[in-house]
Amino acid sequence: MRIVTQLQAYATLIKIDFMMRSKSLESIFHLIRGRAPAKTSRGSVVPIAELCHMIDLACVFYVKPVLCLQRSAATVLLLRRYGWRAEMVIGAQMIPFKSHAWAEVDQKVVNDKPYMHEIYGELHRC
Repeated sequence: MRIVTQLQAYATLIKIDFMMRSKSLESIFHLIRGRAPAKTSRGSVVPIAELCHMIDLACVFYVKPVLCLQRSAATVLLLRRYGWRAEMVIGAQMIPFKSHAWAEVDQKVVNDKPYMHEIYGELHRC
């Protein structure tokens, strides 16, 4: 199961990377909105922390640096594949201007620092 999940994480990073280079940001939003959480039984749920760890490992071995948008989109897609109601959030701060993306489950940050809402104002959620 772990190897399959790790391959899924890596393949998801590739898919999002391709979309970032060849399509619009809206196409990534559309992909995420179109992927509902999978129906799973209680006993087959893979823990959120383990799935986030799989994405982190895939990022380490990726062929180029992985930016927050790619990482967060891939995290949300992997979490939804395993039944979690994950959302990708894009936020920004004004001075100095910076933007950032992260993943949440039940409005709790799962792939970044828990205080992202204190640093960045929310711009978009999907």
